[in-house]
Amino acid sequence: MSGKRKRVVLTIKDKLDIIKKLEDGGSSKQLAVIYGIGETTVRDIRKNKEKIITYASSSDSTSLLAKRKSMKPSMYEELDRAMLEWFNQQRAKGNPVSGPICAKRAEFFFYALGMDGDFNPSAGWLTRFKQRHSIREINIRNERLNGDETAVDDFCNNFQDFIERENLQPEQIYNADETGLFWKCLPSRTSVIKGKCTVSGHKSIEERVTIMCCANATGSHKLKLCVVGKAKKPRSFKSTDTSNLPVSYFSQKGAWMDLSIFRQWFDKIFVPQVREYLRSKGLQEKAVLLLDNSPTHPNENVLRSDDGQIFAKYLPPNVASLIQPSDQGVIETMKRNYRAGLLQNNLEEGNDLRSFWKRLTLLDALYEVAMAWNLVKPVTISRAWKKILPTIEEKEGLDFDVEDISLATVATILQHTKGLENVTTENIEKWLQVDSTEPGYEVLTDSEIIRRAQGQTDESSENDEEEIELIPEKHINHATALQWTENLLDYLEQQGDMILPDRLVIRKLRATIRNKQKTNSSQ
Repeated sequence: MSGKRKRVVLTIKDKLDIIKKLEDGGSSKQLAVIYGIGETTVRDIRKNKEKIITYASSSDSTSLLAKRKSMKPSMYEELDRAMLEWFNQQRAKGNPVSGPICAKRAEFFFYALGMDGDFNPSAGWLTRFKQRHSIREINIRNERLNGDETAVDDFCNNFQDFIERENLQPEQIYNADETGLFWKCLPSRTSVIKGKCTVSGHKSIEERVTIMCCANATGSHKLKLCVVGKAKKPRSFKSTDTSNLPVSYFSQKGAWMDLSIFRQWFDKIFVPQVREYLRSKGLQEKAVLLLDNSPTHPNENVLRSDDGQIFAKYLPPNVASLIQPSDQGVIETMKRNYRAGLLQNNLEEGNDLRSFWKRLTLLDALYEVAMAWNLVKPVTISRAWKKILPTIEEKEGLDFDVEDISLATVATILQHTKGLENVTTENIEKWLQVDSTEPGYEVLTDSEIIRRAQGQTDESSENDEEEIELIPEKHINHATALQWTENLLDYLEQQGDMILPDRLVIRKLRATIRNKQKTNSSQ
């Protein structure tokens, strides 16, 4: 008779490892043997997966999670949720958060939440709050954290030591950052109200998505843009398979990045694509992803490949605004390319601008923004890293004289656009910068933090999503598609000014459809 199994208490990190292995197809029985636990325990971990991941994502220390064995809740759970939301937002903004500031804020939320009893935000409470969420330290200085030049020098020196220690090349160092994009704003007297782009002479439009750019330090590997929209499959997608889009598309009821989406992107898109790229270059399959302190970025414990070779590292809150590469002209260039591209398309089609904008769909915008990202030159990205990697220009031998689309270029296009010939330079600049300060995460007011802590949701957001859900799909068979290409070829042949490459593209498409039709009929 076998002896009684010794009781094993898993750490939070152990549970995260088990979740990863389960997602990769590991069996409960095998994992129970490996970790010396019962199969019931493994099933409980699977059941509580989201709770464990959310807890780990809010943590601030890998070493503490490797020691912590429970997710013991606070006596005041609503207050704890409100404080964590508030703390994460302050850290993302680079605002100083001292012990006294935390205590004062906790007292405010306690009474605002209508909680009963006596509450004393003592040093003991603050210590327990930090321990529950594995927060290493709370800044005790009173100066604003944004723009700390001394801290920039310290970080850059430490980061240089880090990449030398890890033996990382610039091709193995990545940065990702989110931004909001008002994809349907006219170049006019433009102003922004939370979630809306209001254009003079037009009704307010709520056409906003979150876009995340990600590339390595040399600009030689740009991942497909990650886009977060409201609906799972918007009306304009029709029968389009989202996996065939030129971007990686996710949905969230407010079109915001969140912890769950970011983790999915990291595990399912970033890690596999980085491995493939490094393999193609004959480099070690090892990489670091440099991130800011957005509340939507999970903890380093969660953002790590199974073998630990591809992982995330965070910029200190007091330096992110000064040196994060994506914010050093990369995102701005992509947005400028996008808006200039839309204007150029309208000019080439010879349409009335208002009609063009009215017909513009989210699907059109995704293709255009993907093209805008492709047009961002490697040199633009490398230049953005020079504060962190000052030797990259010399090492990579890049030409830094290449120019991106300028304000003057956009103004020239507008001069040939009917109705906008006399738009001032000031208004053009405002249009190009209309969403320059839009974060990719939802910034909550105190009232919204309180409602979220109490478990209340924004019903209007859910209704908005339902309004733009997919209309019934229209299936197009091979024969119909083939007939359309035949008609298009006939049209092109009749036009004396159509260039040969255009006809060759359609002929190649016709051949592809014919092959699909033959394959389908033979099955």
